[in-house]
Amino acid sequence: MGTTGRMETLDEARAYVEKVHWQVAKTMPRWPHEYTVRRWRPDLADEWDAFADLIQREGTCKPWPPGSPNPKYRHAYLEIDGYQYWVMPPVINRADVDSPGAA
Repeated sequence: MGTTGRMETLDEARAYVEKVHWQVAKTMPRWPHEYTVRRWRPDLADEWDAFADLIQREGTCKPWPPGSPNPKYRHAYLEIDGYQYWVMPPVINRADVDSPGAA
């Protein structure tokens, strides 16, 4: 992270993504995705916050579920290396950009 405490680059985001465990979301089989939870790595809490902030700052706001006339959510989605990431505190989710779980 930069000296500001903010995550400034996608390379910093990639480094964080490689450090954390991604759990397959079993409760939503129609919308395949993975997630990581802030409390799973208290030693990386500042990086979790910085990555969440980067997603909100640099991501594109999209409705979910995609194509719905009345979407339930609108999240900022940030694409990195074939995945899109979105935040639902205390969770950061990711889905393959080509999966049905992607927005």
